[in-house]
Amino acid sequence: METVLVEDVLHRFLLERAGVRGVLVRLGPAWREVAGRSAYPGVLRSVLGQTLAASALLTGNIKLEGSLSVELKSGGPLRLLFAECTDQGRLRGLARWSDPLPESLDLTAMPKAIMAITIGHAERGQRYQGLVDLQHPDVASALENYFSQSEQLPARIVLAADGEHAVGLMLQKMPDEGGYDAAQDEDAWTRIQHLTATLGREELLATPPEQLLYRLYHEESVRLFEPRPLAFGCSCTRERVEAVLRSLGRDEVEAALEAREGEIEVICEFCAQRYTFDRIDAEHLLSPSPGASAPSTAQ
Repeated sequence: METVLVEDVLHRFLLERAGVRGVLVRLGPAWREVAGRSAYPGVLRSVLGQTLAASALLTGNIKLEGSLSVELKSGGPLRLLFAECTDQGRLRGLARWSDPLPESLDLTAMPKAIMAITIGHAERGQRYQGLVDLQHPDVASALENYFSQSEQLPARIVLAADGEHAVGLMLQKMPDEGGYDAAQDEDAWTRIQHLTATLGREELLATPPEQLLYRLYHEESVRLFEPRPLAFGCSCTRERVEAVLRSLGRDEVEAALEAREGEIEVICEFCAQRYTFDRIDAEHLLSPSPGASAPSTAQ
């Protein structure tokens, strides 16, 4: 019987014998939607796919309200890399670059590079941001180091992406207070790392999640939890675009209207949704009390 690959899914699991928790993310259509938004060079497409899978991975073992994003900025040819996963499992991402890109994207070689993980609600002003130390060449290694420094818990992360799929695997040693006594099996984490090191890129991309976990960790008592569906989705709205235009101020908005023959068109870089505003729309959003015909005296 042919095995059917389930795509756009997040699996949480436990390796009960070893006291290790894990998350496995497999993206298909959602990743292809993101990748198809621009003619990304191969090396950049791979890193963007890995980062998109990582953004979903990092939501696996936290209580998330809002979204989690991974963002990289640099002064080099890779100017911006952004990937986001929401608490509803909606994914989006993009990259901006200039040619020529190097054949391999080494994070440590990027001038003025900064990577940040941001969690929370931007609209509510409830956000936590942590900076990732970029002393490691790839996204997976940089994130492993972030976990060891921010949570004082070792993590193992494996990421891979091609034109069709983006896949990520994350393993974390459970804290002793989580109900597992590390003294019972002092070699457990080392053993799990050795098993994970046997995983090749092609195997990670081609193997169904349940089969992959069994193949790697069948002696570690794998316990799978209910899978969580993922999908491409954008959080852009007309109200958010209006807020951006309002922040530009009247002079800039009116100048844009003049330059574009009385109409402003804003196209979302993530989903290509188009928003148009004519002079009446602009006056409405720039007025002190949009929609009000007269000042209110109510207290």
